[in-house]
Amino acid sequence: MSTKQWIPVIAVVIALLDLTPVYSHGVAKPMHGGIVQVVNDLSFELVIEMDGVTIYLLDHGKPMAVKGITGKLTVLQGDNKMDVDLKEGGDNKLRALGVKLGKGDKVVATLSNVAGKTTTVRFVAK
Repeated sequence: MSTKQWIPVIAVVIALLDLTPVYSHGVAKPMHGGIVQVVNDLSFELVIEMDGVTIYLLDHGKPMAVKGITGKLTVLQGDNKMDVDLKEGGDNKLRALGVKLGKGDKVVATLSNVAGKTTTVRFVAK
């Protein structure tokens, strides 16, 4: 092959090398041993505790203040549905007391005033 014939082959090889996926923030990892979901570039970590659940809010890996954020937790356990209010539980956490979760339970957190928006976050208990 002449040099001119190799140019299209080299161009294709270079183009294929550039097809690696790019992740802007990487995979969200739990900081408190919970289940992490990312919505609108914010991380929400659901932690199951003895007396209820806690949701930690992070903005690009940094604690996000929950002051002014309100919400409810909807828990689906088979055919049963339960709604529980989420309350401020500290700097970057919201708490729902009296919730007992088991493996496979579905949890939907509907939060108002998260960066001025209503945000819905879905979890499945492990």
